[in-house]
Amino acid sequence: MRIDLHTHSTASDGTDAPAQLVRKAAAAGLDVVALTDHDTTRGHAEAVAALPEGLTLVTGAELSCRLDGVSMHMLAYLFDPEEPALLAERELVRDDRVPRARAMVAKLNELGVPVTWEQVARIAGGGSVGRPHVASALVELGVVPTVNDAFTQDWLADGGRAHVEKHETDPFEAIRLIKGAGGVAVFAHPAAVKRGRTVSEAAIADLAAAGLDGIEVDHMDHDADTRTRLRGTARELGLLVTGSSDYHGSRKTCVLGEYTTDPEVYGEITRRAFGAFPVPGAGGA
Repeated sequence: MRIDLHTHSTASDGTDAPAQLVRKAAAAGLDVVALTDHDTTRGHAEAVAALPEGLTLVTGAELSCRLDGVSMHMLAYLFDPEEPALLAERELVRDDRVPRARAMVAKLNELGVPVTWEQVARIAGGGSVGRPHVASALVELGVVPTVNDAFTQDWLADGGRAHVEKHETDPFEAIRLIKGAGGVAVFAHPAAVKRGRTVSEAAIADLAAAGLDGIEVDHMDHDADTRTRLRGTARELGLLVTGSSDYHGSRKTCVLGEYTTDPEVYGEITRRAFGAFPVPGAGGA
């Protein structure tokens, strides 16, 4: 059983529409895929409608959080998307995305980069605009060769010359909201040092004490030594260990099913959740 619990569609910063994503997941030999767009559930309905027979969809979202000045992401699985408190927080984060992206465009213009808001909006399409869309604009303009090369101190990384802070949820509050909506909370790529500063092991312990369910260990941004260390941390704290591709379509180099989650861990996630249930495919359009 092959299970990938972290993917993105055009509902946020992926390049595949939700329907296209689930079809690709089935073609890649996955049995279970989670759609976890940034701070939105907007792609779920399309994914469900197109879900091929033999593939199960886990509905979710990746929530933008910040702890002691460090940006981090919290994967929320199988929560009630209409639960008012979590819905209000997701909308607050999403509403901050457009002014933030506009401010990054302004900073880039000050640095002599001729990027425009219209260009970034075109790249984002109907998705929740974010840094990857600004990064893609820099690639289009030939400023950097790849999206990953835009996430440096020269450009869009945390603290970089064109970086702009955004509203992000306190992760302890995120855990409380996810649990209140019947979901399961997993800390995404907790040691992805290439993305910038990461939270401490002590902070992960505090999050575990506050109800964190698991940590994403098997991920393209974690090398072998890091994965071994994180497995030890999870064992000590009684946390679930997940693995995922963090697929973004053509925007990143990761491929569907590159890393996967153990079926027993997936079973435990589904047992803990009560806000929503996995959706089995019935041969969608």
